[in-house]
Amino acid sequence: MIVISETILLAIVLAPLAGALLAGLLRNQIGRAGASTVTILGVAVSCGLSCWVLYQLVWGGAPNFNADVYTWFTVGKLSLHVGFLVDRLTAMMLVVVTFVSLMVHIYTIGYMADDPGYQRFFSYIALFTFSMLMLVMANNFLQLFFGWEAVGLVSYLLIGFWFERPTATFAALKAFLVNRVGDFGFVLGIAAVLYGFGTLDYGSVFAQAGTLDGTTIEVIGGHPWSLATVICVLLFVGAMGKSAQVPLHVWLPDSMEGPTPISALIHAATMVTAGIFMVARMSPLFEHSETALSLVLIVGATTAFFTGLIGIVQNDIKRVIAYSTLSQLGYMCAALGASAYAAGVYHLMTHAFFKALLFLGAGSVIVAMHHEQDMRRMGGLRKYMPITYITMWIGSLALAGAPGFAGFFSKDAIIEAIGESHRTGHLYAYICVLAGVFVTALYSFRLLYMTFHGKERFTVVGHGQGRTHAKTTSDEPHHAHHPGELEHPPHESPWVITVPLILLAIPSVVIGWPTVAPMLYGGWFGSSIHVAQANDVLGELAREFHGPLAMFAQGFVSPPFWIALAGFAVATYVYLFNPKIAEQCERILLPVYRALVRKYWFDELYYNLFARGGVKLGRAFWKGGDGALLDGVMVDGSAAFVARSAQIVRRLQTGYLYSYAFAMIVGLILLLGGFWYWGLH
Repeated sequence: MIVISETILLAIVLAPLAGALLAGLLRNQIGRAGASTVTILGVAVSCGLSCWVLYQLVWGGAPNFNADVYTWFTVGKLSLHVGFLVDRLTAMMLVVVTFVSLMVHIYTIGYMADDPGYQRFFSYIALFTFSMLMLVMANNFLQLFFGWEAVGLVSYLLIGFWFERPTATFAALKAFLVNRVGDFGFVLGIAAVLYGFGTLDYGSVFAQAGTLDGTTIEVIGGHPWSLATVICVLLFVGAMGKSAQVPLHVWLPDSMEGPTPISALIHAATMVTAGIFMVARMSPLFEHSETALSLVLIVGATTAFFTGLIGIVQNDIKRVIAYSTLSQLGYMCAALGASAYAAGVYHLMTHAFFKALLFLGAGSVIVAMHHEQDMRRMGGLRKYMPITYITMWIGSLALAGAPGFAGFFSKDAIIEAIGESHRTGHLYAYICVLAGVFVTALYSFRLLYMTFHGKERFTVVGHGQGRTHAKTTSDEPHHAHHPGELEHPPHESPWVITVPLILLAIPSVVIGWPTVAPMLYGGWFGSSIHVAQANDVLGELAREFHGPLAMFAQGFVSPPFWIALAGFAVATYVYLFNPKIAEQCERILLPVYRALVRKYWFDELYYNLFARGGVKLGRAFWKGGDGALLDGVMVDGSAAFVARSAQIVRRLQTGYLYSYAFAMIVGLILLLGGFWYWGLH
């Protein structure tokens, strides 16, 4: 029997870090080619070893690895370590993260070819991969928090990569601040774990999870709350920030200000998947709180439907895909809330492939259009970009849940699991996820038709070299001259862009067939995921599962298929055959359209209530008390007191010897008089 060694696991996590350090610190010495080579090599080594670990765990008979590799610090009885927990859940995440990251690294060679920050970008994305691997492989809450914060930091650097553009720096700051709200709850949840269990080690905490039943904590005196609910809700607040769940979803669409490769990495394999993974990993705790699970279910379903609606009215090709990510994260979250943890992480896996494919395909279109992102200025691109066109169709069919594609197996399982659940809020959630199927199909095929079909809505005005990537860092528009004008005709992207598209398209089609039976209904995750027997909705569905072929056939008569078909039909009629209807619908449904365009006014609410409101509140406190007390008394007052005292004391320093002698004599008399007085008494 092969045992997974600590050396292999260290190589998995440290290889991308080594590439990031070399590309970042020695960028001038190794040059552009060297930066891409060392980072791609590091991620490739990590990907290869991750595949080997997965193979050994599944087919090689290797046991799970759970051990500490380094003692971080010890305080009293509390000892905290850097350690790895590698089971099937971790191994699956390792392969997904490293494979998608490898495709993004290769793609970046072509996409960022002319950018002056080429080496810096490669360093950042390799560091991003390292941070996510540390999060996924952690065997304790403190290391989880390190990875959690590290992916947040690197996402800030990458979203604001083109820092000369105010919109990019604003988006980066917005992502950072919104995630701080979620992370505040997350760190309180970790503190509650330490309070309840006296340790931050996963194994010890999960082994004692049964003690949570009946245990209460008084957050407010006289009001006992379930400790399990407090822990799980606080941890989920962190997941709401990282995985962009309503109402902490507002940062994710604005992350499109970063270069397209990082959009793919954030949305497919890192950052936003961290919250989903964390809740699945914490299933032994969440199973002890029905309240927390209902909250997860309702929040996820709300996100799945209502953020998907916004995608229908977006015209930026990347933002349409961004809102689809929000919606799909909602599906994953709803599955977790229904105790269908395996379905949630299974959708995470399938979604990673086709969402990375869609983002990288959108980047290919953007390159061909000289960095034009507005779909209203595209159209008819299928004859110019056949590979991008075909792969984007594959990704869209997988996203829409077309039978046989990867998204079909995972999304349909989630919908069925929510329908089977009897948890509070399940009916509302079921309606939302079913309605979300229609919405997903509508915006998916709208994107395809506006981008690749119909008449060309751009004009070729010259045959120059076009705008380079370096110029995209300015505040100028992305088009060459005026909106819809190109300096040369669009053409297919180079092989470093199209090869990753093809390699991602393959699992987007086939990955569901061999994996749906074991991962969803065969207990593939084993002890990685814990589900109480009363909550085992996937176990109930397993009795009706007769293999992927039967599921494929059944898919053509299931409600999600007909709902998706309706979305496809509406998109086809409106955006392919009769585009004027879209404008008429906008006028007829103006209040709804305006609400969707304004994104339900969340941005305005947060800006006026928290951003401007916080500034005004701070100024009021400063003028009303803090300014007078701190500045007037503590700062200016103490300075004035010292100045006045110095003026008085300075008069005693005359410089004449007789003055000092007289002072000494007077002091001696007072000293002797004092001794005499205290001696008599």
